Amino acid sequence: MNDARSVQASPANKEGLTPAQIEAWRKQGVVLVSELLPASLIESLRCLAEREFPAPGSEAALAVRDFGSGGRFVFPSKHAEFNQLTLHKALIKAVAALLDIEPMALRLTQSDLWPKYGHTTQDARDNQDQRIHMDYPNHMLVHPPSWHSPAAVELIIYFSDARDCAGETGFISRHGDEDPAYQLPYRHSPGMGEHPFINDRLAAEHYFREQAPEVAAFRAGLYEREQIADFRPGDVLFYRHDVWHRGRPLTSGSMRLAQNLSFRRADADWISLLHPGWSWSMYHPEQRFERWLASASVLERTVLGFPAPGHPYWTRETLAGVTARYAPFGFDPAPYEQAI
Repeated sequence: MNDARSVQASPANKEGLTPAQIEAWRKQGVVLVSELLPASLIESLRCLAEREFPAPGSEAALAVRDFGSGGRFVFPSKHAEFNQLTLHKALIKAVAALLDIEPMALRLTQSDLWPKYGHTTQDARDNQDQRIHMDYPNHMLVHPPSWHSPAAVELIIYFSDARDCAGETGFISRHGDEDPAYQLPYRHSPGMGEHPFINDRLAAEHYFREQAPEVAAFRAGLYEREQIADFRPGDVLFYRHDVWHRGRPLTSGSMRLAQNLSFRRADADWISLLHPGWSWSMYHPEQRFERWLASASVLERTVLGFPAPGHPYWTRETLAGVTARYAPFGFDPAPYEQAI
């Protein structure tokens, strides 16, 4: 990929995303942003993750082939820094601005910090050199709505430097309503419709050349348009479930750390929670999530699906029940009581 197609992050301002960044996401589907999140929090979490995951080049790292942290860094986590970043005010405010809704109208559906390793062996399930794809099949039960009525925001927070590890995210910006890459319905990818799931680029494109040459030609045009996110630690790539993108190869022997998150509109209930429900975490014997939830802000609770103050759920009886459940951990019922 030549330098002309490499995209560097543009800085946020003290209010959050700039009008130009918001417009870029709404029109093109992708924007890479820097200086939105505290550098100290990014560095602290990077150090934690490096201690948790296998070192690059190790035998354990060579066995890693697919997505995810294996539960080490999935919200809610034992690591306070991870939980703090997942629901950071700057992040929530930015996502709400992109969707043009109030922050309280957001719901978290994914948060996972995971490693990706550079290696040379590949198979059809490998994510080392991904095929171009959209994420909607594994996030929602239906097809994405109209481009101009987005229901969710996906994002990647990078903890590594692309100059050290490569592994940039490749993406296809949308160019207006007539863009041939973005004509409904979206079905020209492995894992969509009749096409089997194939993660590896070479295997996927071989399949289409053999089984659906017209789809192979369409996809070849996508690769020709590919831009790459030249990320630095703390950069955030905001994109969508209906944007063509892929993970590009890493430098052999290196590791890339990144966190994938997704937020949906509260009324977009066709978009699934990617992890086990947050309440499942309350089976932990140390009751970490109960303690966190009791001390969380009203906004943080609401983004997880906790009824907001003023919601019809709240009555004297339900508030008494919730208070009985969380009062031992410091829960303050006042914001909910005042709205009854």
